[in-house]
Amino acid sequence: MLAIISAVLFFIAFLINAADISTNATFSSTNVMLIGLALLALHVAGIGAGWSTRGRRR
Repeated sequence: MLAIISAVLFFIAFLINAADISTNATFSSTNVMLIGLALLALHVAGIGAGWSTRGRRR
């Protein structure tokens, strides 16, 4: 889930950068890209991956 959100944020950052849209400092393409990188790092670390089944081993 976090990987999908980060991919969407990367696409938004690309559109802001490619279209040369002037935004305020909060929503600049660099800040959106950094938020996407943080979400991708959380995904790789295993956070947001869902419930793990910890049942009995057979």
